[in-house]
Amino acid sequence: MAKTTIEVDGEDVETGNTYDKYASKNPIEQKLMDGFFAALDASLPSISPARILEVGVGEGEVTARLAERWPDATFCGVDLPDPELAGHWDGKGFSPLFGDIGRLPFGDDTFDLVLCIEVLEHVPYPELALAELHRVARRDLVTSVPREPIWCALNLARGKYIKDKGNTPGHINHWTKNGFADLVGRRFDVRAVRSPLPWTMVSASVRSD
Repeated sequence: MAKTTIEVDGEDVETGNTYDKYASKNPIEQKLMDGFFAALDASLPSISPARILEVGVGEGEVTARLAERWPDATFCGVDLPDPELAGHWDGKGFSPLFGDIGRLPFGDDTFDLVLCIEVLEHVPYPELALAELHRVARRDLVTSVPREPIWCALNLARGKYIKDKGNTPGHINHWTKNGFADLVGRRFDVRAVRSPLPWTMVSASVRSD
């Protein structure tokens, strides 16, 4: 998939993905994605959400999966402007909006469940982004990022991004498992931290005041 960049708050941010992991035919990568989706399923709340927001829709695979699980829920999605990426949304049963994680076009406490999957590693100001996710969330959050230093090490092992020491283009933030859980815990009550190789996935709830 081609990459483009747009300016967000004075920063150049890459849109689209360097590589569409969901469509991979490689058996090892398929196994990794099976582990990722198993962790996602385990991270979802037990109480059915009525309104769900995914920030960073990507190819739409996560929202499509949740729509099968909760067919009566209302789904909203947001991603940066990228017409090529938007082409992946056709036939998925929803129409995401173009927008910025730092200024989400929704009111406070709008969504029972907010998902931010493989997004925060790209965001110039992740703490501000989490504050915005907290603002629009009424109950639950599920978020994931690449787990470092394992992510870069695996890239190097397969001969990718050698000049960048294994860092995937567009990844400007890097967290260990505990470091990412601590970051999320500044805004939310962390319920569980899972480690599907090579990611960290955190499920959390809005902190009661």
